Amino acid sequence: MTGLWLVLAGLLPQAAAAQTTFTISGRITDASTNEGVPFTAVSIKGTTSGTTSDVDGKYTLKVKQLGDSLLVASLGYQTRAVALKKVADQQLDITLQPAATKLQEVKVYGKGGDPAYRVLRQAVARTDQFNPDKLSAYQYDSYTKIEAYVNEFSKPRKPNRKPGPVGRLLGKLPSVTDENGNPAVPVFISENVSELYQRNQPDYTKERILKSQVRAVGITDGSLVSQFTGASFQQYNFYRNFVRVLQKDIPSPIGQSWQTIYTFHMMDTTMVGNATVYEIDFEPKRETDLAFTGTVWIDTLSLGLVQIETKVGKRANINFVDELRIDQEWESTDAGALLPVRTQVVIDTDEVTARSPGALVHFFASAKNIVVNQPKEPSFYTPSIELADNYKETSAEFWQNARPETMSAEQYRAMQVVDSVRNVPFIKFTGEVLKLGFNGYQPLGRSNLDFGPLLYTYAFNSVEGSRFRVGLRTNTGFSRRWVFTGYVAYGTLDDRFKYGIGGEFVVKRKPWTVIGLSHKYDLERLGISAENAGPSSFFLAYSRFGTIRRPYLQEQTFSYIRKEMGRGFTQMIGLRQQSFDPQFAFAFKSLSNDPADPAIQRTYNTTELVWETRFAPDEIILQNDNERLSFGATRKPIITFRYNFGLFCNSPQPYHKFTLDIRHSLRLGVLGRTTYSIGAGIIPSTLPYPLLFIPLGNESWFRVDNAFNLMNYFEFVSDKYVSAMIEHNFEGLLFNRIPAIRRLKWRTLATAKVYYGGLSQANATLSPTVDEKGNLVQGFRTFSRMPYVEVGYGIDNIFKLFRVDAIHRLTYRTSSLDPTIKAVTPFAIKVSAWLSL
Repeated sequence: MTGLWLVLAGLLPQAAAAQTTFTISGRITDASTNEGVPFTAVSIKGTTSGTTSDVDGKYTLKVKQLGDSLLVASLGYQTRAVALKKVADQQLDITLQPAATKLQEVKVYGKGGDPAYRVLRQAVARTDQFNPDKLSAYQYDSYTKIEAYVNEFSKPRKPNRKPGPVGRLLGKLPSVTDENGNPAVPVFISENVSELYQRNQPDYTKERILKSQVRAVGITDGSLVSQFTGASFQQYNFYRNFVRVLQKDIPSPIGQSWQTIYTFHMMDTTMVGNATVYEIDFEPKRETDLAFTGTVWIDTLSLGLVQIETKVGKRANINFVDELRIDQEWESTDAGALLPVRTQVVIDTDEVTARSPGALVHFFASAKNIVVNQPKEPSFYTPSIELADNYKETSAEFWQNARPETMSAEQYRAMQVVDSVRNVPFIKFTGEVLKLGFNGYQPLGRSNLDFGPLLYTYAFNSVEGSRFRVGLRTNTGFSRRWVFTGYVAYGTLDDRFKYGIGGEFVVKRKPWTVIGLSHKYDLERLGISAENAGPSSFFLAYSRFGTIRRPYLQEQTFSYIRKEMGRGFTQMIGLRQQSFDPQFAFAFKSLSNDPADPAIQRTYNTTELVWETRFAPDEIILQNDNERLSFGATRKPIITFRYNFGLFCNSPQPYHKFTLDIRHSLRLGVLGRTTYSIGAGIIPSTLPYPLLFIPLGNESWFRVDNAFNLMNYFEFVSDKYVSAMIEHNFEGLLFNRIPAIRRLKWRTLATAKVYYGGLSQANATLSPTVDEKGNLVQGFRTFSRMPYVEVGYGIDNIFKLFRVDAIHRLTYRTSSLDPTIKAVTPFAIKVSAWLSL
């Protein structure tokens, strides 16, 4: 028996050694700059086991068999062999010396210049063969991870600068160590496992998020965040002419503009995996252009993309970004087209002020189990982003198996630090302030009620005096299907209470179907309403101030049902009843055939059936339990058609309204981006002028996108119209070429807006000159044969915040002879502001 134990004791060390997994990890850096060397080949000498470093030079290698040394090789550096220890876990941080060939560049070109151009010309010619957009469909399993850190607070980037108060506060918080050895406070970490489906011609995208975890400061509901951080928002296809990143269209080095934007240099012929590739460096012809700098690896046989490393530096015209890096690895599919199977993005932000901290964002995505040319039915792709019912139910073991790479100890620690940081009182307060600024509502303790919008809380005008408003709404804590809203307002001058109440119920989430009912009684003004002002809440709030011309009291009840019928195809049908009680000199001739009715009336009631159809085929929609958020369309127009069938009080005939609106934004190559909208409408009925078309004017000092900025609030009336608004942003095309100005990163733009309308004789004569008491009735302006035209030019991105427009009114420059109509403004400077990249 003793001999048996001695034999087992002798075998145990050998059995343990046979089953041991050796882990080698560390970081590979440039000896001269201390920066990480990405995509470095790391292998065990004498074996086939190996890996590559990530974008920061970090690597992790797990092997069953351990050799005597580790081989480290990267293009442009001297290959190193580092001795290994016979231990299970070891960390080896390795520095690489630049190769001697990097110190002195020798170029030998054949006839026709750098051979890189010959390779690129043939590679671009084969775009249709490799572009994943040319597949009928593809799908894959996706893993995404996003990490965000606040850094550069202990050691400001500019010399002789001490950390500011925010930096000193951050220095007291729990932190981790970034790749440069400096403290960094993690504030956001998310991981998603999903299935992504893409169908081309027609274009449909669907992502089904299976599992998700979000750890972040200031975020309580992770459902919208889980959708926003999925693979749908992180698609970078370098085979397209432009790569859309950070709301910018950056020319691809292998797109159709490759020779116009970039210069190329053939560096080497080497191996990437099992492929022999051309290594080609590229850079923009003008360093201030919004373009990439980097290296592309092209297969020598197929001339397809194998790997690409890109960078956009600080001198490019992107706000708040010190450096942007996108690195990808591409693999061939069964159909021959290529797909990116590994994507890494690093965004290093620039400091806003001299002593403010910076931020660092890491994004990683991988694709596996790729299936091509098996398109689904169009209905399958609705909704475009969907959460599985149990997407939050995960475990540590699940994530260990789901991650394509093993997390380092520092990354695990970062996830724990986020939980500690978000419970710091100052951080919690800052998060609440940011949420308040984002949605305008403030939660009321634990009551499941939000107070707001704060923008509408107070106003002062000529009719109401000081207007005070208190509004409440329920949040998801109250109900996952019901949303209730309400407000009460009071004017000190008119001594009148106003109010509004509404509710919406989510009938189905797939397809999205809601029903709603609202009722309100409030003071309004002709020419401005929530319907024609659109999403400009600041403009609506501003319109409550100052002198209000043509005010009226309105009581309105609106019930509706809205349903998504297909991808981007939404239908709404509603019933609206409303009254019109003018608080100004107004009258209209009776529409009734009853001789007992008075000839002149001043109030009326209407009942309308409203039908709206909206088509936005590539609109990106996020939805949580009872709310939907639109991120707009990316490449295709948004078309909206509305029809109103109405009954006018005491009128024997119903009336009809038809309106059509088309909005689109498109890229014009290196010239910039153009946004336009086209509208048309017709009312083949006789109605009082408040029910006709009134173009949205703007008498404020700031510019409004969807308004005619030199037209008064109520100036023109028509029963048929066509309109066009166009804006072209040259971005940095012009100012980037002026040495003294290009550092400011200003952007030039041009605008033009046209509105042409007409008024039938029946509608023109419906308004008398005096009311039933003989008082002068306020008139309105109609169009002649000439359209209303205004043009403008301006500068955007002033101090990364402001935009200044000089606007000229080209037609109808003389004021109306009617004293009730405000004088026109032929020229104005208008300002607007928002944070943009």
